[in-house]
Amino acid sequence: MRLLDAYLFPALWVGYLAYWQVMSANVKVTQRLEPAASRILRMVLFLSATILLLYPRIPLALLYWSIWPSSRWTFFIGAAITAAGLLFSVWARRHLGRNWSRSVTIKEDHELIVTGPYALARHPIYTGLLAGFLGTAIALTQVRGVLALGLIFISLWAKLRLEERWMRGQFGVSYETYSRRVAALVPFIL
Repeated sequence: MRLLDAYLFPALWVGYLAYWQVMSANVKVTQRLEPAASRILRMVLFLSATILLLYPRIPLALLYWSIWPSSRWTFFIGAAITAAGLLFSVWARRHLGRNWSRSVTIKEDHELIVTGPYALARHPIYTGLLAGFLGTAIALTQVRGVLALGLIFISLWAKLRLEERWMRGQFGVSYETYSRRVAALVPFIL
């Protein structure tokens, strides 16, 4: 079990990031790109969250306080939620196809995708990513996991708000109708 404990979460996240890198090559040409400042801020928040999760020796004791008891159950429940979230995000990425971008963009011949995972949430990649961080926080059982989740949520919420404005500008009434029908992140709730 020690090997599983040590390598399961890194394997899930490294596999996810490797997939993302490979799939980022075949996308449509960008017509409009978000400002560099928002991309840099998001990168800083993601890097901070990653450091919180990866470095178990940050000299701030409160980061390591347990929020709930650590057990095999919390580990495997967290792993299942992480895997399900990352797979949901991959499904959304595949469904989005060549319209995908790492940053907020408008692509040439940009299409409004409203089927598959996009029929459940307007931003299912973010939904899956947040679920992945939630699962990791559950398995970690420490304050630092919840802080990392919070940083990722803030980062993705800011990105989502910019993306929403751009999609409304690009697709008008079609996007407005879609946004009234489909929740942003959590199906039927948020």
